[in-house]
Amino acid sequence: ARVNKLSGGQKRRLDVAVGLAGDPELLFLDEPTTGFDPSARRAAWQMVKDLQALGKTIFLTTHYMDEAQFLADRVAIIVDGKIVVQGPPGALAGDDVAATRIAFDLPSGAPPLPAVASSTATSGDRVTIETDDPVPLLNKITGWAMEHGVTLQKLAVSQPTLEDVYLSLTRDDASEPSDGNQHADTAARRRGRRKR
Repeated sequence: ARVNKLSGGQKRRLDVAVGLAGDPELLFLDEPTTGFDPSARRAAWQMVKDLQALGKTIFLTTHYMDEAQFLADRVAIIVDGKIVVQGPPGALAGDDVAATRIAFDLPSGAPPLPAVASSTATSGDRVTIETDDPVPLLNKITGWAMEHGVTLQKLAVSQPTLEDVYLSLTRDDASEPSDGNQHADTAARRRGRRKR
């Protein structure tokens, strides 16, 4: 088939195949799964993992944070052309930059939840709380629930994802013009606040 008749996903697969010609030790992949259906995307991810297992170095650029979190050993988040935070995805998505999310449903008729955190959102019966220190907060919430005989339905504790980190770093000053430094300052402030 002629290249110009290939679909977007097929062209991306061809790009990757051409990149692999010659068995390179270093491979640059720029947005490799753009245009892929979910099946092709998973196959591409497995190919990258297989190449990593063979000792290949892969430099990957992507806007898909789940892709970076799954594939990368190290991640750099770039905002306005500057690296604002970098490190292993697990460390970045840990408690250094973004908050842990605690969510649950309160049954109708439950007594009001006391103010347990400054970042509490309620939508109908669903309560969502973001916190830097989830264990003591969970103790407070579950203690309150036990004291009042309340069942916390659909209780979920979610560690921040790489996407949460990215959004956390970019949303604070989205309305202000950027010199690139305030995002790094935001990351540093959050890391300092969590390392008490």
